[in-house]
Amino acid sequence: MDRVNPGGMPDPPEPPTMPSVSLTAVGVAAIRAAESDRPDRLFDDPCAAGFVRASNFRPSTATAVAVSEEEAGRRRGLVNWVSVRTRFLDDVVLQACAGPCRQAVILGAGLDARAFRLPWPAGTSLWELDLAEVLAFKELVVSAEDWVPRCERSTLAVDLAGDWDSALLDAGFDPAAPVVWLAEGLLAYLSADVNDALIARAAALSAPRSRFGLTLAARDRWAAWRAAHPDGESSPRDYVALWQSAAPEDAAGWLHRLGWQAEVFDVVERSGAYGRPISGSDIRNGARLVDATRL
Repeated sequence: MDRVNPGGMPDPPEPPTMPSVSLTAVGVAAIRAAESDRPDRLFDDPCAAGFVRASNFRPSTATAVAVSEEEAGRRRGLVNWVSVRTRFLDDVVLQACAGPCRQAVILGAGLDARAFRLPWPAGTSLWELDLAEVLAFKELVVSAEDWVPRCERSTLAVDLAGDWDSALLDAGFDPAAPVVWLAEGLLAYLSADVNDALIARAAALSAPRSRFGLTLAARDRWAAWRAAHPDGESSPRDYVALWQSAAPEDAAGWLHRLGWQAEVFDVVERSGAYGRPISGSDIRNGARLVDATRL
């Protein structure tokens, strides 16, 4: 018999039994929950804490003891990166929907709660795409918390390395109408070839004036991890070990070849623009934010 927590919901699986990439999604939710509690928060995600509770997530025991300055800096960098990128992509979505976009697609949606927390215009349709087991956990929490989407929300269990575009079209997506796409914290976990195909397919499905908000991982951090771990061994919480690629240095040129006119932003600059100045040492060097428009 399933154990039942005080909220009346069967306990979800312990985090180690969940897909490795979904463990990173829980970590991101924990950062978003903490950001939402700040008086100077960059965004408000009231769902994030619910995902963390349901996952039985526990911070590393290393947080309770002294850590090196290098490790402390890495943690600050991750927190800043997640907080700034969340705000940046919120802005991309809201700007796109203030214009012609009444369709949105979140690739690798994970525990993204934008369907429930953003003020979507009437008539907006949103599709969340991810692995079946990730979406199953997410729907368990959504149902238990009784969250109501503020748009027409659909979920599609797909493999983004496969024929995901057919599933999207079958679910009612209209390629003749503008759309805003999001790929947040996703591309590093896919191979370079899959990323090229994914972004080009999104372009092929996008009408003029469509938008694409992306995050690009720190290329130097990925290379450094590979050099330090030639055997590939890692701990379950070592998210960099799951990375399969990093975007080219010339991100704008790369995206242009795939059908998008891209503006690439520096994370430190964006954080300052949001009223939270940070130094280069307080962010993951090489991480980038992208706001792209269909060519």
